[in-house]
Amino acid sequence: MLPESKPIEVHERRSDMSTSMNDPQLLYINGQYQHSSDGATFPINNPMTGERIYDCASASIDDYRLAIDNAYEAYQSWSKTGPTVRRMIFLKAADILELYLHQGAGEIMSHEISAPDYWVKINIHSTAGTLREIAGLATQIRGEIVPTDRPGTTAFMERQPVGVVFGIAPWNAPVNLTARAVACPLICGNTVVLKPSEFSPKSQYLVVRALTAAGLPQGCLNFLPTSPERTPQVTEYAVKHPKILRVNFTGSDRVGRIIGGWAAECVKQCILELGGKAPVIVFDDANIDEAVEAVVFGALSYSGQVCMSTERLLLHRSISEKFKTKLLARVATVKTGNHLEDPAVSLSGLFTPASARRVIDLVKSAVEGGGAKLLAGDLKITGPNKTIVRPHVLEGVRRDMDIAKKESFGPIMILSEFETDEEAVALANDSEFSLCASVFSGDAVRALDVARQVRAGACHINGPTVYVEATLPQGGTGGSSGYGRFGGMAGVEAFTERKIVTLATSKPKYAF
Repeated sequence: MLPESKPIEVHERRSDMSTSMNDPQLLYINGQYQHSSDGATFPINNPMTGERIYDCASASIDDYRLAIDNAYEAYQSWSKTGPTVRRMIFLKAADILELYLHQGAGEIMSHEISAPDYWVKINIHSTAGTLREIAGLATQIRGEIVPTDRPGTTAFMERQPVGVVFGIAPWNAPVNLTARAVACPLICGNTVVLKPSEFSPKSQYLVVRALTAAGLPQGCLNFLPTSPERTPQVTEYAVKHPKILRVNFTGSDRVGRIIGGWAAECVKQCILELGGKAPVIVFDDANIDEAVEAVVFGALSYSGQVCMSTERLLLHRSISEKFKTKLLARVATVKTGNHLEDPAVSLSGLFTPASARRVIDLVKSAVEGGGAKLLAGDLKITGPNKTIVRPHVLEGVRRDMDIAKKESFGPIMILSEFETDEEAVALANDSEFSLCASVFSGDAVRALDVARQVRAGACHINGPTVYVEATLPQGGTGGSSGYGRFGGMAGVEAFTERKIVTLATSKPKYAF
C-alpha cells in the first residue's frame, strides 16, 4: 500500500504578509516585508466601484538599489543550488498556490481587476501548471561538447545563469504573467527583482507568497510595487543598473519601446511581449459552428483585455453572411454586467474608466466619423464606476481608421471579407502587430500553408487565438508585439548564457 499523503504545510508570517484584502500591501526585499524607505504609499481602487481597497507601499530608488544589491548577493548561492532543490520548491509552490483559490485569491482578483470567477480559476490553475512544467526544466538546462581543431583539447559549451533579472508583469492575467516573469529566470539559477502593476499588487503578490512559503531563499525574489508617479524613474534606474543583466516586460507597445530604448543604451538583452491585434482567417470549408465558438472565446475572454485577443475577423466571402448571423446570435448570449452583483457574468468591467472611454471612442470614431457599420453593441458605458462595455462588432472599417490599427484591449471585433488565400494572408499581415493569429479550414494542408505565411509568433489552426502553454515559446516577431520568447526551452535560452570552457588534455604547441 502507498503511504497516505500528508497535507501541505504552509508557513507564513501573517502579521507581516498583509494577506487580508484590506490590509496595506508592503514591499518584499531580501526576505523581509517592509514599508518603502520614505514611507510613500499609493491607493489601490476597485475598478468596478471606484472605492479605495487598500494602500500599497511605493518603492523608491533607494528600495530598488537595496533589492538589486540583495538579489545580487543571493545569486551567488542560489546559482549553485542543485536542480532537485529548485524543482522541489517549484512543485511545492504550485500546490500552495492552488490552496489560495480557497483562501482569498478570488476576492483579491475580483476586487483588484474585476475578474469574473472563471478568470480567477484560469489564472490560478494555469499558473500552478506553469510552475510544475518549469520545475521539470531544472534538469534540462544542458550544454554540449564542441569539436575542436586543436589537438588534445576538449571544448564544452555550458548554459549558465546570467545573474539578476528585472521583471515587469501586468495586471490583466496577474498571477499567470507574474509567474512567467519570474519562474524561468529562477529555475535557471538567476535571482529576480519584480515590479508588479500599480493596479494589482496583491494579485501578483500571490506568486511571491507561494514561492516564499515553499522555501525559496531570501533575496532570490524581491517584490517592489511602485506608484504611477514614480514608475518611470525607478524603471529607468533598474533597467540601466549594472547588476541587472536581463530585462523582461509584458505590457503595452508604447512602454515597451521606452524600456527597449533604455536597454539599448546599455546594450542589454530584453524580452518584450507587447501588444496584439490578432487576426482570424475563416475559409469557405471551415466548420462554422466551431469557428464561431472559438472566435467568441478568443475575442471576449476577460472582456478582450488579453494581448492574444481576437480583434480582426477575416471571412471568406462565400460564408460571410452565414458566419455573421451565427456570430451575432452567439455574442448576444454572452452575459455582461457587474460580477460583484451577479457571479454568472462572463464580461465584467474593464480595468479603468479611462480604458472603457478609450474603447468606446475608438468605436464611435469608426462609426460616426468613418462610416463603419455597427452590427452589435450600444456605444454605452455602464456600471457604478463606468467601466462596463458590451461586446461590439463592426464591419466596413477602413485600414486608415484608428480602430483598424490600434490594439483596443476591449470587447471589439472587426469583420472584413476576402476572396483568395493570398488576399487573406495579405489582410492578416497588414498590421504592426505580430503576436498571434488563427486559421480555420477543413483542409489541414491548406490551413498549414496559410499559417506559415501569416506573420505571427503563433498561428493556431482550428483553435482560438487565446491559447498558450508553459512549454510553448510565446512572443511576437517584432514591431508593436515586441521580440524574444517566454516559455519552455526558449525561456531557458533567454535567461541563460552560453559559456565556452576549453580543457587542454595535452601540452599544446604554439606557433608565432
